Amino acid sequence: MKFMKRRGLRQFAVAALLPFMVATTSVQSGQASAQISSVDQATIQQVTKLLQDFLAAVPRSDKNVFDNFFADDVIYTRAAGVTVTKADIISNIGVRAANQPKATYEADGITVHPYSDVAVVNFRLVQHNEKDGKQETSYFRNTGIFLKRHGKWQVVAWQATKVPEETGQK
Repeated sequence: MKFMKRRGLRQFAVAALLPFMVATTSVQSGQASAQISSVDQATIQQVTKLLQDFLAAVPRSDKNVFDNFFADDVIYTRAAGVTVTKADIISNIGVRAANQPKATYEADGITVHPYSDVAVVNFRLVQHNEKDGKQETSYFRNTGIFLKRHGKWQVVAWQATKVPEETGQK
């Protein structure tokens, strides 16, 4: 009798879980073989260009560049672990320019995951700067969330993490 109960329970468990296992396998293999749609490809191109244009413009310290890139309701967590608002970002433009007047920025290893009107971006930020007459390069891992509202992509969330010096070039 015990054997029958366990056997029945096992059969019930297999019968109950089988559809989920098959569905999960189908979804995973479908994702792996799916082609990127033209809409998703356009999102990837738009967001990548927006990011690259922003980073190229940062050294000019133009308030409009920052105002257009970040949404009014952005949540930005700096590499130091401090969370700031758009108002904080805008008010610190001059501070960054004064502290790092020769800094330039670029992105490498850009990955964009499009989800309709949302895009998740990850990349390595490369900061070139001059300090005490010497060239310095710092690296940060950045993850951002872009949201398309009223036909315009803007950052609604951002996380920056400084890459330790010994692993920065990897």
